[in-house]
Amino acid sequence: MKSKLSLAAVLLAVAAFAFGQGAGTEVKKAAEDTGHATKTATKKTGHATAKAADKTADATTDAAKDTGSATKTAAKKTAHGTAKAADKTADTTSDAAKKTGSATEGAAKKTGHVFKKGAKKTAHGVKKGAEKTADTVK
Repeated sequence: MKSKLSLAAVLLAVAAFAFGQGAGTEVKKAAEDTGHATKTATKKTGHATAKAADKTADATTDAAKDTGSATKTAAKKTAHGTAKAADKTADTTSDAAKKTGSATEGAAKKTGHVFKKGAKKTAHGVKKGAEKTADTVK
């Protein structure tokens, strides 16, 4: 009976060991599967991140080009508007100067005419006064 008991103990030990080996294999396989899935997910995430970065760079480049183009166009339009305004200002200033010159010339002519008339009247008055004085002295 002692041998039967020993045999049962050995059989039980071998079964437990065999079962432990099977469980270890299953755990190992599950760990490998998890590692493989993690590696695949990491590769896909890295690829998606790189793709997103490329698209972001492209969008930034396009936006910079559009902004540069808009700035250039605005600068050209501003320069054109400034040149037009300067031309109009020059024309207006020239016209005003001509009108001022014409008005000044007209005023000078009128002033000269008034002085000429005044001088004639003064001379006539002096002449009359001299004649009266001469008549009175006679």
